Amino acid sequence: MIPRDLSKDIKTRLQSISGQLNGLIKMLDEKKDPEKILIQFKAAQKGLDKAHFLLLDEVYRKVLAITISETVEACPGNCGNEERIEFIRKQFPDLELNSLTDKMKEIDELKRRLESYISENRSG
Repeated sequence: MIPRDLSKDIKTRLQSISGQLNGLIKMLDEKKDPEKILIQFKAAQKGLDKAHFLLLDEVYRKVLAITISETVEACPGNCGNEERIEFIRKQFPDLELNSLTDKMKEIDELKRRLESYISENRSG
């Protein structure tokens, strides 16, 4: 579920973009200057990208939070990755969208290594 304030922000942005698109259609109908039309296209695209990134940021942060939590719980206290897990956990609130995917890959690799460590110690 998307938080209410984020949903409202995204809807507001999409309504603004809708207005820009209607303006673009009108500009095309009125045969306006192509450079002005291009500027409006860029503005609409930038607005759409921002709305998209807001949603992605929310989704990635939730997934990363869940994965960090699962990984912390899986670490038996002597898994050899405690410092790295704690470092990522502390960084989590300040991560930028462009670094979230890298951190997701990193924590997924840590989680995979922990699962391997746990299964090796159970069978041995």
